[in-house]
Amino acid sequence: MSTPKSSLGDAAFRRKDLMGSSIEASYAGALSFLRRKYTRNLKGVDVAVTGVPFDQAVTNRPGTRFGPQAIRQASAQHSWGPVWPWRFDPFETLAVIDYGDCFFDWGRKQDVPRVIEKHISTIVSKGVCPLTFGGDHFITYPVLKAVAKEHGPLGLVQFDAHRDVEPETGNRIDHGTMFSLALQDGIIDPARSIQVGIRTCFKGEDAMGMKVLFADQVHDMSARQVADDIRERLGSGPSYLTFDIDFLDPATAPGTGTPVPGGFTSHQALSVIRAMKGVDLAGMDVVEVSPPYDHAEMTSNAAAVIAAELLCLKAYAAGARPEEMTS
Repeated sequence: MSTPKSSLGDAAFRRKDLMGSSIEASYAGALSFLRRKYTRNLKGVDVAVTGVPFDQAVTNRPGTRFGPQAIRQASAQHSWGPVWPWRFDPFETLAVIDYGDCFFDWGRKQDVPRVIEKHISTIVSKGVCPLTFGGDHFITYPVLKAVAKEHGPLGLVQFDAHRDVEPETGNRIDHGTMFSLALQDGIIDPARSIQVGIRTCFKGEDAMGMKVLFADQVHDMSARQVADDIRERLGSGPSYLTFDIDFLDPATAPGTGTPVPGGFTSHQALSVIRAMKGVDLAGMDVVEVSPPYDHAEMTSNAAAVIAAELLCLKAYAAGARPEEMTS
């Protein structure tokens, strides 16, 4: 494991190669995610980080349009190389870029899903895994459509306080309906899908063929047990991971649109992700970070670290292994 190089600053623009890390003052410079190179060139890229600043599908508090910016800013304090406790730098294994944001006409709300799908399709059609920052959770629906177009029906692991499977057959854009739509479209396979941390319900609720681990169950399980359930459910086919930040308890992550008490600490969430070693994902997202309701960057900081460890999970699947600490 090499020692991160010092940077002259603004590595997001001045970095020449896609691999490795460099040290840059956390309070200065262009704020790409973890100081990765800003580029739309996908040649030789393994993972493209991209933001979708859309929050017009919310049912409660808005503000997630500021999520991608906030996650990038919070990531600056974590961009120094090896990630604990993985004990490796994911950027020595993966070529990761910051692809910038998806741009759309905010006055044409009904066109936004098509624009998001096209944006993500450009990434996955080149064999690149997208790591997407929301935005509200509805953005996952067009992202899933793009990823499934390339990989076929996907297994889904959803960390969330809400199931987001409210019945919908029309053209409404609502962050509580997207997995119902995805199931209707056949882009996720319910037999290979699992929802984790759920702590809300509604009348006439239907599991819709997915496995549901409610919050009280997860609280009674070890991280290893949760990860084993996830791994068993996903099987060996292509899979997608979506992390709604309201999976975390509001005491840990207050900056979100629909907070639900009784959730999880960042340690609990990260422990499950770390225990998922061996799972290889075709796509990932972190959504519902709403900076206007955050305090001291608690939520965006948690989101940035979760995203960084998802990259570690991807790097582990690609062969990265920890370097033992010398005595």
